[in-house]
Amino acid sequence: MTFIGWFQILAVLGAVIVCAWPFGLYMTRVFIGERTPLSPLLLPIERMFYIAAGVRLEKEQSWLAYTLAMLTFNASGFLLLFVLLRLQSLLPLNPQGFGGVASDLAFNTAMSFTTNTNWQAYGGETTMSHLVQMAGLAVQNFLSAATGIALAIAVIRAFARNSAQTLGNFWVDVTRGTLYVLLPLSIIVALLFALTGVPQTLAGSVEATTLEGVKQTIALGPVASQEAIKQLGTNGGGFFNANAAHPFENPNAWSNMLSIWSMLLISTALTFTFGRMVGDRRQGNALLVAMYALLITATAVVYWAETSGNPLLAKAGVDMAAGNLEGKEVRFGQALSALYVVATTGLSCGAVNTMHNSLMPLGGLVPLFLIQLGEILPGGVGSGLYGMIVIAILTVFIAGLMVGRTPEYLGKKIEAREMKLAMLALLILPLVILGFAAAAAMLPNALESLANAGPRGLSEILYAYSSAAGNNGSAFAGLSANTPWYNTTLGIAMLLGRFAYVVPVMAIAGAIAAKKKVPASSGTFPTHGPLFVGLLIGVILILGGLQYFPALALGPIVEHFLMHAGKTF
Repeated sequence: MTFIGWFQILAVLGAVIVCAWPFGLYMTRVFIGERTPLSPLLLPIERMFYIAAGVRLEKEQSWLAYTLAMLTFNASGFLLLFVLLRLQSLLPLNPQGFGGVASDLAFNTAMSFTTNTNWQAYGGETTMSHLVQMAGLAVQNFLSAATGIALAIAVIRAFARNSAQTLGNFWVDVTRGTLYVLLPLSIIVALLFALTGVPQTLAGSVEATTLEGVKQTIALGPVASQEAIKQLGTNGGGFFNANAAHPFENPNAWSNMLSIWSMLLISTALTFTFGRMVGDRRQGNALLVAMYALLITATAVVYWAETSGNPLLAKAGVDMAAGNLEGKEVRFGQALSALYVVATTGLSCGAVNTMHNSLMPLGGLVPLFLIQLGEILPGGVGSGLYGMIVIAILTVFIAGLMVGRTPEYLGKKIEAREMKLAMLALLILPLVILGFAAAAAMLPNALESLANAGPRGLSEILYAYSSAAGNNGSAFAGLSANTPWYNTTLGIAMLLGRFAYVVPVMAIAGAIAAKKKVPASSGTFPTHGPLFVGLLIGVILILGGLQYFPALALGPIVEHFLMHAGKTF
């Protein structure tokens, strides 16, 4: 690790926070219905959408109506995308002449992009036409991200309101999230990506002749526009199979830093939105400090593990001065590769500029564990914030038990109903991840997809189901997942990880909104100071450790010790 490396890491994170603060205030104005600088241009378009859809701006919804609208909207998006994938060969803008996608892969892909997972069991440039990439996958990149933002805003309103029966209107929130937040940002970031050398064209491919005289077909397409929403919406699905390691998606160090900045911006900004909407900016700052303390610590572990190198190669006489470079692009360097690994898995992004299966055992442990925590550091757009709020509710409940009084969070009493719903939500991920992973580890046809035996093979299985249930989408690339078993079970894991989790969260929001705000007293546990931040971090780590340590001990942890003992698989 070097001073320059840490300067790069902290400079990118600093740029994120500097930009996230005003953008968080901008989103506050958007979702409370105040005018913004974009209102003169976008307000007429927004009203046209409401008229066309029959939506009444002033009519709000209960938590149940809000949730049902969200589920209906996403179910429709899934069906439309599934049909588009199956009928791809009959559609225009298909210069490559790709055929329809197989039913199990179409199910997996449609569920993946609808749930903001963007897990890809296919090569983008060899499977999907330009029309499907733009009208199918990119559309869901916008809508799944807007759904996450809308749900987060609904949960924030629950704490901001007093004795309320409604949480807003889903159709209004998802429209504003798309029109005022995602679309303008995507246009700006797409232009910046194009300036760094990312292609933006409707051409299918070009023929090139290498220095050896061999002809090569180089795929092209509308990459810059796809890349922008991929990162801003924490979607992560790559236009190319190599994702952000491909020189057309991520050509240089500037595009790499722009990618990391784009991934982190909205999720970070939502903590400022949270503080502003609940009337106490310190509350959002406390969540932000906890998120970034763990994020920076995780980056340090990956940076250290990868720059330390592979002891097996060192014993064989290989110079490890540059660390472990397997699976990495030297144009990014170890520091920003480490930050990218942590950012994409602390978020629900899943874009990769490094092949995670080539990480050292402890370097691979970190992104795996970050996903299993529920991707709350700072998490996917919207989903990270409401996930962190669920952990905060659990934290104040534990604090209340310690001092023997009814726990409160932002003036709302946390009682038995909220705790039951919170635990229901928190148990979804370990149930799905460990349940499916255990089944896959026992089935011969599932084991045939592994590239490695022993603990690394177990890590590949654990990572796949963690990535799917956590709606991340990255992979330990050694797993050949395009099989009926993995396409089907991973698709189900994505469904449960997104919607089985969010339904109890919305039920919590409905119960919280209906409660009266209790004035703070001398016995109220403050939720904005260092003590709460420390307790919140402790609960996150202890909860994750209790759920996943036994499985991690059999995978990356034991692999680390075996590697240092000189054993390989």
